[in-house]
Amino acid sequence: MKLQQLRYLCEVVRHDLNLSKAAMTLHASQPGVSKQLLQLEDELGLRLFVRSGKRFSGLTEPGKAVLAIAQRITSDATDLKSLAAEYRDDGTGALTVATTHTQARYALPDVILRFTRKYPRIRLSLRQGSPAQIVDQVIKGQADLCIATEVHDADHQLVMLPCYEWNRCVIAPRGHPLLANPRLTLEELAAHPIITYDFAFTGRSTMNKAFEQRGLTPDVVLTAIDADVIKTYVALGLGVGIIARMAFDTDRDQNLGAVDASHLFEPSVTRIGIRRRAFVRKFTYEFIEMFAPRLTRAVIEEALESSPAG
Repeated sequence: MKLQQLRYLCEVVRHDLNLSKAAMTLHASQPGVSKQLLQLEDELGLRLFVRSGKRFSGLTEPGKAVLAIAQRITSDATDLKSLAAEYRDDGTGALTVATTHTQARYALPDVILRFTRKYPRIRLSLRQGSPAQIVDQVIKGQADLCIATEVHDADHQLVMLPCYEWNRCVIAPRGHPLLANPRLTLEELAAHPIITYDFAFTGRSTMNKAFEQRGLTPDVVLTAIDADVIKTYVALGLGVGIIARMAFDTDRDQNLGAVDASHLFEPSVTRIGIRRRAFVRKFTYEFIEMFAPRLTRAVIEEALESSPAG
């Protein structure tokens, strides 16, 4: 059994069992990938894939179990390389941050600028997705950490560290009657068509809960995964928007107005997630502390040591 075969297995699954896409990512030929996976099956004496003709259509039950172990092994192999680089201390390496659009667009730019100036030889990558997608990337070792709101303990596979609380504002075209009321009620808000975040993103469950507790059903006419899209359609007059307060800028959004909505909704908490068994490099600790100053290396290490393993 070769580490390469386990990497091929993980990559094929990551590409939804598409051999050609996985082969391109692996810089290998499709027949070569297929051959390595067949050899892995033969050595294990198990069929890992459900086949439809020559195509993979799913994982068998043994395949799912092997995949989970393969993901841990390949992640550990990556950690070994990170550990070696840390002791060489040559100022090089890579940091992959998986996050949502709101964090990438509004919370991270200053941190990334400071980090890249301090570590110009570190290759920094941002991967955007839904909270579920970015958590999965960290669990599988495809990202070093994730930053999002709608994430919790991720089935005990990640350590989730709270960074900061935030709340929302209501936006509308200038001159809209809602903007004249600095103390909106949920009833007033529910009387208008609403444009806000998609269900899987950015504290949407907190917003839904507030309306439900008052027995209200908001008329959500459009949802989007990021605030910029929401602002575009609010400016067109399709409805009023509910967005993260950090996403509204009076200079940039001059065609819109905003009123505070923090009294209407419970605050949401943005968290950083780290894979429990991962080796964390010095510059990763520093990136986290730049983003959330209270999360020093000592605090993070204590959380990694004291959190239950499952």
